Amino acid sequence: MVLTLAFRNLFHDRIRLAVTLVGILFSIVLVAIQLGMYLGSSRMITSMIERSNSDLWIMTYGAKSFEEGGILLTTRERHQALATPGVKAVIPLVVAFAEWRKPEGGSTRVVLVGTDAEDGALEPWSLVEGTWQDIKSPDAISADDTYFRELGINGIGDTAQIAMGRVKVKALTHRIRSFTQSPYVFTTLSRARSLLGAESDKATYYLVQLEPGANLETVRRELLNRLDGAEVLTKSEFEDRSLRQWLFRTGAGLALIGGALLGILVGTVIVAQTLYSSTKDHLNEFATLRALGSSSGYIYKVILAQAGLSAVIGYVLGILISLGILYISRNTPLPLVMTPGLAIALLGLTLFMSAVSAISAIIKVTRIDPATVFNR
Repeated sequence: MVLTLAFRNLFHDRIRLAVTLVGILFSIVLVAIQLGMYLGSSRMITSMIERSNSDLWIMTYGAKSFEEGGILLTTRERHQALATPGVKAVIPLVVAFAEWRKPEGGSTRVVLVGTDAEDGALEPWSLVEGTWQDIKSPDAISADDTYFRELGINGIGDTAQIAMGRVKVKALTHRIRSFTQSPYVFTTLSRARSLLGAESDKATYYLVQLEPGANLETVRRELLNRLDGAEVLTKSEFEDRSLRQWLFRTGAGLALIGGALLGILVGTVIVAQTLYSSTKDHLNEFATLRALGSSSGYIYKVILAQAGLSAVIGYVLGILISLGILYISRNTPLPLVMTPGLAIALLGLTLFMSAVSAISAIIKVTRIDPATVFNR
């Protein structure tokens, strides 16, 4: 009877129900988009670090993120790291922002990644055209097909200029995005140094691989003792640092979270106002139930059931629209992300929001005098 009464109260005024559902739907879509952008941004920021085959990262002090490490390490640090017990390999990596001059004129900024994939530390993934062997050919690079317009190219065979030299696109990756909107461009380690005008012994990072059974923290402490002018971070620590740099120190993450909170607030207010108005219009019916001996708990269950039904219907509609928006964004430079955990969290959030909204209606009902039914 609780669900039946709640269902009839809810659908008695279809216009009011529509307003309630729009409020919930708006809230769900806004929160899903904002948090989807947050998750998508987080994945872009950490993708290179996550994809690397390394246990530890050696970098200069002050390196803020993957893209902002500088090119200051030398072979001295590499030899010191190789001499550390428990270290299997120390692989150099060059990463730097560089100017990309378009074939038809104009320029933009790219993130040049110099790596030797055969060393097994980091290599371009999602190659849809070309191979690593093609990238090793003279003046070759790989670019991502998501950024054709920004780079002013159309595909394989196009040429451009990066910093101090000309390059030719010999391979294409798919959906390797950059949070900075400066496309990632892969080439060999030596070519990256040459394009950037760096010395042949310079590197941005050294990626450390450990021997089987070696203790991570023990090796890390030993590396810190040996390397006076460098930091040693685990992958998770470097990912956290990069996230803090791009999402919180720039304010982008706070803006996304603030937008999500605004969506929750707006949805809660709309649902609360609608439930309160619905309860007010049915005060006589609730007074009758009280006069017939219904407990306060029973009436509270009816109101909460109304809120719950509204939440479920609004959630289903909102999540369908959100998934549609996520699908549309899949090929954009900033794709949205929806995980099962986020979908479940949104359902819980919707139910909580509707339950909080029902409080105003419950307070109104608690003040009903059952005797009012006899005055009608």
